[in-house]
Amino acid sequence: MQLSLGARTRPRLAFVGLGWIGRARMEALAGTGVAEIVALGDPDRAAVERALELAPEAAAVGSLEEALAHRPDGVVIATPSARHATESLAALEAGCAVFCQKPLGRTAQEVRAVVEAAARADRLLGVDLSYRLTAAMAAIRPLVASGDLGRVFAIDLTFHNAYGPDKAWFYDRALSGGGCVMDLGVHLVDLALWSLDWPEVRHVEAQMLAAGRPARAHEVEDYAVATLQTAEGCVIRLACSWKLQAGREAVIEAHFHGTQGGASLANVGGSFYDFAAHRHHGTGTRPLAEPPDPWGGRALAAWAERLAAGERFDPEARHLVTLHEVLDRIHAAGTRGDGGG
Repeated sequence: MQLSLGARTRPRLAFVGLGWIGRARMEALAGTGVAEIVALGDPDRAAVERALELAPEAAAVGSLEEALAHRPDGVVIATPSARHATESLAALEAGCAVFCQKPLGRTAQEVRAVVEAAARADRLLGVDLSYRLTAAMAAIRPLVASGDLGRVFAIDLTFHNAYGPDKAWFYDRALSGGGCVMDLGVHLVDLALWSLDWPEVRHVEAQMLAAGRPARAHEVEDYAVATLQTAEGCVIRLACSWKLQAGREAVIEAHFHGTQGGASLANVGGSFYDFAAHRHHGTGTRPLAEPPDPWGGRALAAWAERLAAGERFDPEARHLVTLHEVLDRIHAAGTRGDGGG
């Protein structure tokens, strides 16, 4: 379907939430020329002023409501997690397409409401699950999908962040929806299920810790391990953490094990941004992708290009509900006391 943009050749976008991630994504998009940035919203006037240096023609606003008054075609949301679902709903109800930072919601229920609203409004919905768009994953996923690795029977994934978030709301379960699983594990679960083309997850086991002890249901976890088993028998193991003393800034890895070979993604030198991918066969290995790879704004740019092409609601967005249902199950299993779910 085509979205009518009138005489405009580029979609008009509003950015709401201009912290470092919102500003970084805006800078990457501004460099593509795909879209026109018409409004910049954040209650922090200093954040708006910094963003105006990148888009001086945009209107400075303090809220989503004010941004919507400028009649954008799409809204890019990078506010704290507790606001993602409500702001996405408001933008969709105003007739705008939405690109939201992860997580789209704090629970599967919130995410389902947004996806259903996007379907009703027939508007393009995107979420910044940006690791899909790295050159490393672009090289690995076709190997999984084509059967080049044989039957993928196990996936091992890791995301350890030596720092942890610097905003207080991340540590409030009511505001964040969870700790390192919601912040980092969302990428791991997404990479595994997306690579396998969204299989049914039959069983979930998890353990979650907070400050080195079992996390209670109201706490945010800073260390978590989980095992998922799909209906086809693939075992997915993931581990993630904040502030782990790992001897480097980050450990980010994804290893795909198949009956006819394997493939892996791994960050280079503890970097949050540089990734290499390799194809394995027996004891041999060959490179698939290496840094540098400027992938950070690629997901937003792809969404903006689709919006410019007139695309409307994509049923693939319904997989976002599946993703968050699994995250809910991990949290439930990890805080229930017996680790199973």
